[in-house]
Amino acid sequence: MATTSTAPAPLVAPISFEDTRIAFESKSDTDLRKMYALFAAMNNGSLVKAGGGLMQSALKFNFPGTKFLIKHSIFKQFCGGETIKECEPVIAELGRYHIGTILDYSVEGTGNDRSFDRTRDEILATIALAATTPNVPFSVFKVTGLMPTPLLEKVQAGAALTPDEQTTFERGRQRLDALCASAHQHGVRLFVDAEESWFQQTIDDLAEDMMRRYNQERAIVWNTYQLYRHDRLEALQAAHDRAAQGSYYLGVKLVRGAYMEKEARVAQQRGHATPINPTKQATDDLYNESLRYCVQHIDRISLCAGTHNEASSLLLTQLMQEAGLAPGDERVWFAQLYGMSDNLSYNLAHAGYHTAKYVPYGPVEAVMPYLLRRANENTAIAGQSSREFLLIQKELRRRQGRA
Repeated sequence: MATTSTAPAPLVAPISFEDTRIAFESKSDTDLRKMYALFAAMNNGSLVKAGGGLMQSALKFNFPGTKFLIKHSIFKQFCGGETIKECEPVIAELGRYHIGTILDYSVEGTGNDRSFDRTRDEILATIALAATTPNVPFSVFKVTGLMPTPLLEKVQAGAALTPDEQTTFERGRQRLDALCASAHQHGVRLFVDAEESWFQQTIDDLAEDMMRRYNQERAIVWNTYQLYRHDRLEALQAAHDRAAQGSYYLGVKLVRGAYMEKEARVAQQRGHATPINPTKQATDDLYNESLRYCVQHIDRISLCAGTHNEASSLLLTQLMQEAGLAPGDERVWFAQLYGMSDNLSYNLAHAGYHTAKYVPYGPVEAVMPYLLRRANENTAIAGQSSREFLLIQKELRRRQGRA
């Protein structure tokens, strides 16, 4: 009698990121040509450095037409608008393709209580919007927007705080609690962004304290792990153990990292060993291992893969398939920056995966530091801009062939 094989069917790639028709479905031919020109320019490191300095100087001295030019070029590509209201068309447009918006208030504070209160109130406004807008699945903030950076660093160093410093720290903690309490009240997920290593432990401790308070039923507060740091998987595993022991849920956003050059420079200045992995491959391996760990512990961990890396994104879809998780499982999200990697975002959303875009907003002048970091990041990451405009070129050729 013939026997029937019981071997499981081999996994198939659940998705392709090469479908430019889906990736750029929302863009007109004119939009694509403008994008191509912008990414081509950003691929020129010398042009980015010189142009960034000129733009900042022109804005500083209010040179006529500068703000208009920036707002309708690089700002339009990477930002949703200057206010929450201006972001509404972007939110609606992304929502048409089942992509969520994460409004990222990208104004860097001036370090005083008035600035910290203003940031708190702005984030509260994004939480209120998320509570009534299905297309806004998360809010996000940086702890340095709520309290002084030197104070966070002093706490991590274990130094005793003066009475005034203790009062300032407690005031910052109250701002943080106000955000998390509002998110919990409205059922809105809230990302705590990662920052520099010399005060990240303070941020981790604050975030976990908020998780103990507000993640009893599900993951409301999510902490961020920068996997270019060689110790982050261990930190994630330890956080999971504490969450399991404390019977609360762990919200985890995994990114590769945003401060590599600064981390290396400060470590050298202070005579410390660098916290950064020795190679990009080591970072990629650690990132992927962290994805595996989160999926293995999905009963306690909710996960957002914040990445522009195609291999890691594909791996997560395969890990979900292996674990029997549906693409639309509420505990797993993908996220990319607005204006970048549409081949990931739109194809993932089209295939039914929960996907969102980080959409920065704020006055043009105040968001310039963010925009210049995006330009420098695209220049620094080998092939990032080339990848973007080659995909755009591929889609333009496809449309011409169709015509």
